[in-house]
Amino acid sequence: MGFLSGSVTFECFRIEGTQPRQFNAEHIEALHQHAIGKTRSISNEQARVGFLAGDHILDCDFDLEKNVYGDALHFAVRIDTNQVPAAVRRAWLHIELATLTAESPGRRPTKAQREEAKEAVEARCEEAARSGQFQRMQQFPILWDAKHGLLYCGGTSASAGEVCCDLMSKAFDLELRRLSSGKTALEWAIKARRRTALNDAVPANFRDDEPAADVVWWNGEKDNYDFLGNEFLLWLWWRWETQGDTVQLSDGSEVTGMFARTMALECPRGEFGKGTIAAEDPTYLPEAAQAIRAGKLPRKAGLILVRQSVQYELTLQAETFAVSGAKIQMDDDAEGREFLENRIDGVRGLKQTLNLLFHAFCDRRVGKNWGDDLQQMRGWLKSRPRMRRA
Repeated sequence: MGFLSGSVTFECFRIEGTQPRQFNAEHIEALHQHAIGKTRSISNEQARVGFLAGDHILDCDFDLEKNVYGDALHFAVRIDTNQVPAAVRRAWLHIELATLTAESPGRRPTKAQREEAKEAVEARCEEAARSGQFQRMQQFPILWDAKHGLLYCGGTSASAGEVCCDLMSKAFDLELRRLSSGKTALEWAIKARRRTALNDAVPANFRDDEPAADVVWWNGEKDNYDFLGNEFLLWLWWRWETQGDTVQLSDGSEVTGMFARTMALECPRGEFGKGTIAAEDPTYLPEAAQAIRAGKLPRKAGLILVRQSVQYELTLQAETFAVSGAKIQMDDDAEGREFLENRIDGVRGLKQTLNLLFHAFCDRRVGKNWGDDLQQMRGWLKSRPRMRRA
């Protein structure tokens, strides 16, 4: 059921242009027209893509009552791949060559024999593709939130996201933009009239013994501020440890948080490798302290956040701002459609909480007080080892 049950995984895309106020039969018909199996691929091995109604991997029974929840449309995208694995191709080639050189064992195959073997392997691959021998079906839940102009794609794979966006653009004539941490910061800066300040942002140097910061996974292109996602997680680490676990947000609410379950860290200079720490609170382990003191930055972290009496547990990828394995606290008394609508509101609440917390960081990051925060973080990194909580 995608976003309507279980844990939630997604990355977000901004929908440009005019948004529908209410989904109707036209949107359901568009899903029907682009359902999986309605179009044929150019070749047998080319991936096939189409919509699903969302209940299961073969469900194409679209319906207003089933797929529309107020100002949200819930469905799925299925991607069918039909490619012969490389290991099988190599095995078939080996078998063909062995057959062609059977009369002269030990002799190297000639160029002509190699070409003949390759042609035979291609023929076997075509036959395997036609029969669906190696077909693989993947389902990705989709939540179109017209209220906030967002598309939630239920996966964190860049290629899957691009395929889903291409299909959405074709079916609904939409323009979609991936909301990475940098794009989220840019949206905030434009709305807060802080674009000029954000333009001047470069990766922060958390080690004052080095002339400049370097982030090997950042391409340095214009309007790319994805490095802020890594700095955001490190800032939260410092903030929660030194100033308390509650952060005031711009809407007047506050969020209480802690790290949980997992933390992936990597050297931004590409010198000392990377590693993942798994623990109830990974920031309390000595290896975590050693990693950040050596200059490593968080690239992924498990978080527990509580805002407005609702608890969210999730794993956040720093640069893409993708969420995985999110558990949303729900009202146990809700049933039926009310429960499903509450689930969608829970997903929205999770995204809003993350955004507001990230905006609080961005406000500090491009503000006049960032220099003070940076100096305090440098001192904290030098003296950081903290004992595990009893």
